[in-house]
Amino acid sequence: MSGPSEGTQTGRRAGPPQARPAPSGGSAVRAATSVGATSLRRYLLIGILLPIGLFILVDTFSLYRQALAAVNTAYDRTLLASAKSIGEHIAADGVGDQAQLRATVPYSALEAFEADNRSRMVYRISSLEGRLIDGFSALPAWHGRLPDHGPYAALVDFYDDNYQGDPVRVAVLLQPVAMGQARAMAVVQVAETLELRRTLARQILLDTLLRQLALVSIIALVVILVVQRATRPVRSLSRQLQARPDGDLTPLQALGAPRELVPLIIATNSLMSRLQHLLDHQRRFVRDASHQLRTPLAVLKVQVQSALRGDIEPLQALREINTTVQRATRLANQMLSLAKVAQLVQQPAVGSVDWAQVLREVALDVSPLIAEKDLDFEISTSPARLRTHDWMLRELSRNILHNAIAYTPAHGTLNVRLSCDSRCATLLVSDSGPGIAAELREHLFAPFSSGQTPSGSGLGLAISHAIVLALGGSIRLENRSAMGAVSGLDSTVQLPLEENAG
Repeated sequence: MSGPSEGTQTGRRAGPPQARPAPSGGSAVRAATSVGATSLRRYLLIGILLPIGLFILVDTFSLYRQALAAVNTAYDRTLLASAKSIGEHIAADGVGDQAQLRATVPYSALEAFEADNRSRMVYRISSLEGRLIDGFSALPAWHGRLPDHGPYAALVDFYDDNYQGDPVRVAVLLQPVAMGQARAMAVVQVAETLELRRTLARQILLDTLLRQLALVSIIALVVILVVQRATRPVRSLSRQLQARPDGDLTPLQALGAPRELVPLIIATNSLMSRLQHLLDHQRRFVRDASHQLRTPLAVLKVQVQSALRGDIEPLQALREINTTVQRATRLANQMLSLAKVAQLVQQPAVGSVDWAQVLREVALDVSPLIAEKDLDFEISTSPARLRTHDWMLRELSRNILHNAIAYTPAHGTLNVRLSCDSRCATLLVSDSGPGIAAELREHLFAPFSSGQTPSGSGLGLAISHAIVLALGGSIRLENRSAMGAVSGLDSTVQLPLEENAG
């Protein structure tokens, strides 16, 4: 047989990753509860009510400012009307600019503009130079200037001031006076205390807040009812799942479910279908494994009893017991390997492995079996890096080679070739054995389905098939014919390269 060729890459053999212990049922429920602590209803309520509340808050402030401005404008018009009424009672004596102003303002001129007893109105009539003509001298004289673009066509100004310690709003009217040859300009100031304005502003604010509070309450009630109604199918689905007995993996009913929940229900049903398939496979495997282990144990018991009774020679009994123990050990190891494959499938591969190096190391491990049968062995490999666990690739290669060696007769031929293209690596193992019988082809990769050799456990190809499926590849076993007769078996395994792995 030909040994490994030079030029192949060498690498370190990595041990299998340590499995993490699975959490108990209670721990899993608590973990799921802590991770998903955010309530969907709370999220919807906050997401809807918070922007609405902020908008209403800004809108309330804006409405209050607008209402207050409207109130001030209305009261300013009242002050202006009072100033104009007072201006009608101003007269002038004299000639030209030397005329003297005089005023006789009855209280009735102001009484009509006082709203109630909560506010007071005072006035002051003076010349442009500030000389008091009539009114309340305690009211400070006006020393301002008229606005360039006021809201009124008349010579009017409005400002805030204090009168005897009370804040007041003051309207100023520059009243021209012309009587005969007299010409003069009077300054009329009318001031009003702010009690009524403030009372009205507070009332406007309170009314606005009450209306907005009623609006927020109505919106909140509608949102709560809508969210409660929208999340009812989710709660119903949750109750349906919680009420199920252990082991019930029947599909969920999607009748009447909202359109948004249908993908979740479909995904859940798909998951439960896969779990049901996995449980069925596990139950079948446990049943078959118990049956397979029962047989060698029963044989071993009979052999031991026969040796104790002296029915056979001790040396022969030991040989038979050794054969039975080896078969049981191989069966147990392969069962553990099959379980380990299912475990590693759940763990993502973190590194890459060179299949060529692994294949040559496995070929070196099984070389005593090849030498025992005196097989004409040849191996040819090309570098092929795969993203997988080292143990899975090593177990796959070992089972394929073991199967080929077991079915190859003594002095036969066994060829192993590993090649690569742009997408995948292909392992072709060709032996000169009897091939596969037609009745075994349908159940070839099922557990405990062995071929013609009685020493096999029927798990090697099942393990290989599980590993290949986990790595996203394919495996085929095809009889090779020559001159109309079966000349051997070709085992072909294709696995995606590291850059093409999904």
